[in-house]
Amino acid sequence: MRSFRIALAALLGLWLFVSLPPSSFAQTAAVALPAGAAPRPTEPEVDLGGLRQSLEKLPASADTSDDARALLAALADIGLQAQSFIAARTTHLNDLNARLGELGEAPAAGGTEDADITRQRATLVRERNGVDADIRLARLLLVDTQQRATDIRGQQRALFEARLTERAPSPLGRTFWNDLRLAWSADLARLQPLRTELAQAWALAGQPDNRAALLWALALAGLLITAGNLLAERALVVLAQRLLPGGRLRRSLLIVAIVTANLFIVALGLWGLLQQLESREILGPLSQKLLRTADESLLFMAFVASLGRALLANNRPSWRLPPIPDALALRLAPFPWLTALIGAVVWLPSQVNALVDASFAAILTTHAFTAVALVLLIVAMLLCLRQPRAPAAPAAASAEGGAPAPASPAVAERPLWIALLIGGVSLALVVILALVASGYVALASLAAGQLTWTGLVAAAFYVLFKAADDLFMALVSARSSLGQRLQASFGFAPATLDQAAVVLSALARVALFFYMVIALVAPLGTGPGEVFERAGKFGTGLTIGEFQIVPAALFTAIGVVVAGFIALRVFKRWLRESYLPTTALESGMQTSISTLLGYVGAVLVVALALSALGIGINRIAWIASALSVGIGFGLQAIVQNFISGLILLAERPVKVGDWVVLGTTEGDVKRINVRATEIQLGDRSTLIVPNSEFITKSVRNMTLANAEGRVLIRLPMPLNTDAHRVRELMLAACAEHPGVLQSPAPSLSLEGVENGMLIFQAIAYVSSPRVAGGVRSDLLFTMLDQFRKEGIAMASPTLVMDTRPAQPQPG
Repeated sequence: MRSFRIALAALLGLWLFVSLPPSSFAQTAAVALPAGAAPRPTEPEVDLGGLRQSLEKLPASADTSDDARALLAALADIGLQAQSFIAARTTHLNDLNARLGELGEAPAAGGTEDADITRQRATLVRERNGVDADIRLARLLLVDTQQRATDIRGQQRALFEARLTERAPSPLGRTFWNDLRLAWSADLARLQPLRTELAQAWALAGQPDNRAALLWALALAGLLITAGNLLAERALVVLAQRLLPGGRLRRSLLIVAIVTANLFIVALGLWGLLQQLESREILGPLSQKLLRTADESLLFMAFVASLGRALLANNRPSWRLPPIPDALALRLAPFPWLTALIGAVVWLPSQVNALVDASFAAILTTHAFTAVALVLLIVAMLLCLRQPRAPAAPAAASAEGGAPAPASPAVAERPLWIALLIGGVSLALVVILALVASGYVALASLAAGQLTWTGLVAAAFYVLFKAADDLFMALVSARSSLGQRLQASFGFAPATLDQAAVVLSALARVALFFYMVIALVAPLGTGPGEVFERAGKFGTGLTIGEFQIVPAALFTAIGVVVAGFIALRVFKRWLRESYLPTTALESGMQTSISTLLGYVGAVLVVALALSALGIGINRIAWIASALSVGIGFGLQAIVQNFISGLILLAERPVKVGDWVVLGTTEGDVKRINVRATEIQLGDRSTLIVPNSEFITKSVRNMTLANAEGRVLIRLPMPLNTDAHRVRELMLAACAEHPGVLQSPAPSLSLEGVENGMLIFQAIAYVSSPRVAGGVRSDLLFTMLDQFRKEGIAMASPTLVMDTRPAQPQPG
């Protein structure tokens, strides 16, 4: 189980990384506080009036995207302080309420109490009212801050859309390059402060006090990133072989572990190097921002390269997760590194432009370069994905006797959806190039970046989908070791465990799909903070009509159902195998009690699950009243059989093991279900009878009060038969049979004369009505043999002959 916990931690780390785009590490601190975020623990006393004034001084609109980001950062800080104030005052309010509770309620009119207690209560009430008023004002300020942030984000999206649809001179024309040439000197001047800071940082790093430490930090970071990654990957492979079971789980979780380990090692090495630079105060403000941007770029490169290498698995082809042929995997081997490099190359210039406030011509050039570079990368990848053509078949041998050459192996046909996907990507690339040529370079850059980002997110979540599916199949399915333990401990059927594994895998995939959509739309002009804030709002509840579906409550209800039914199964098993056998109750009563308590427990579990889901008793009653209409029309028979089943289990006119006769049907009661009762007939078949038949019709229970059966034999004999001798022979046959009970003793009576024959009737009792038929047959064979030996004739049927002449037929 420790290996599974390690795998789960690695899975969570990969999900956290792919859920955030590369720029999110720098932007997360500049977005509004998500709903439900914890306040900072060490906050000074907040001035609520000063926060309100700060909010009112902020402008209501933003002219540029940079202004919008600055406003969002200021609003986020105000929101943090407001939430810190609310948390601190809420704690104080709870303390005041507790102290008031200790003092007790004020005395009724005419009552008296100690003046000191009255004075303390009045002071506490005034203080509590003041604190409550402050909390209300702070919440109102928080709502205003969030509303202002929502408006700023709307303006930011409008600016982003306007910038996308803005047409610039085409890179194919002379105007585009003339604008770049005219802005070149100004852009170099804007870059001069950054160049100066970098030169000063280089000079400071070369000083004797800093040189050795920085060289050691750089060497350690490089050694950790290169050799550390290789050693970590080999160690993870060995651990996967030893700890994880063989199969798909080992492959998918190994990819997750490798990507997470590579990211952690690269982040650790870069963090150590950055700490050395910052602790020695070598970097200036611009160079420090640039270095942090490069740090994020290197992390992105590490993620892309490690994910691609782990998916292709050229060193371990048998461990490869996607169904990629070996030859194609070898051709795709350079592309993870190439994608990481190009992604960093096209991302860093845009960050530098924002850092030095570059000219519009430089920004357009960066967009055009980004779009063209990413298009060329995707085109090269599509060309690599093309299947090689089969070699031409050799000419047929001549008729002089040459043997025909063997046919070349046929190339596997590519699935249709892959061909459609490649065609769609190719069309998108043509559209992007057309946008660049027509001057919409910002839109083309966004489309190319989004196309590349979509491929990366799809690859990452492909691994997560596979890992989630493999994890639940390895943990819960009937073939797993844990599943076999569940079968042995709780008596779960293998099909039930397989169904549970499929359902849990589906739920995990739905949750992953939700975050995949978040990761996909993050670069589309929406900051990651806003996207995750919307995700947090979705997590607080989705209102549909009068019902509110909260994801946390939904998972809680699922957990209540699973835990409740497991506990119910354990209780029923203990009741059936441990407690009830120690009582004096018969087996049929024990089965009835176990079944009835199972129904009651199932109803309680469902009620608790509905309560966890947020559906109260009043809503359940409303649902029941709505269902009563359907019950009255279409479900009447089902409800009638259900109530009849409860009556059978409670009153027990018929219980498991009884021999019943219902119309022309008789047999053993094997099981009483909610809707119907199973009766096993004499030919070993099972008859399913609705429970209402036992309540509304006459039922003969052969074993209700007495489990004994009766054998009745009626024999007609001639009038001249010696009745006393016949009586002796029949009673002797009954007494000699081992299945006939001695008490009550067999009896024989002469019922009378019918149609000129004496009617003898013998009655004997057996231990169960189930053996009555066999005993009756044995007695008849014995009696007939005795009559034949004694020469006693049996009655013969009387033949009536018509001797009248036939009447002539008319005409």
